[in-house]
Amino acid sequence: MLKSLQINPEKCTGCLQCEMACSYENEGVFNTAKSRIKVFEFHHEGRQVPYTCTQCAEAWCLQACPVDAIKLNHDTGAKIVLDDVCVGCKVCTIACPFGTVNYNHDTGKVMKCDLCGGDPECATACPTGAITYVDADWTGLDKMRLWAAKTDTQPRA
Repeated sequence: MLKSLQINPEKCTGCLQCEMACSYENEGVFNTAKSRIKVFEFHHEGRQVPYTCTQCAEAWCLQACPVDAIKLNHDTGAKIVLDDVCVGCKVCTIACPFGTVNYNHDTGKVMKCDLCGGDPECATACPTGAITYVDADWTGLDKMRLWAAKTDTQPRA
């Protein structure tokens, strides 16, 4: 069974432990700027919301890549960037409607969440349980897909 990150914004305190754990796991440094998960702060509401790649079924980033540097990891369901193939053209960053594919200036490649190979450090590091790694069915993903199919306004070919 595939798993996915479930984010509960009500539990987020804005401690940034998820960002620090992600940057250390993937880049070897504690630097929130190098994290693949970000905590967005709603200043006027006084709350924070973590966000990262949702591993879309459509995966526009994967489809847009002109050199096929983004592949599906069948074990985790994550769309992963193959650094040895990526040319750093940034087309995938434009294709992602959520802004969760980012360019790494240090490497000249793009980076995005790869679910840490099935053991996401952001979920492990979150002290409040705002980020958990659960069976994909528990996140309501299938319900969202069903609703999207019912409201699909795109013409059929």
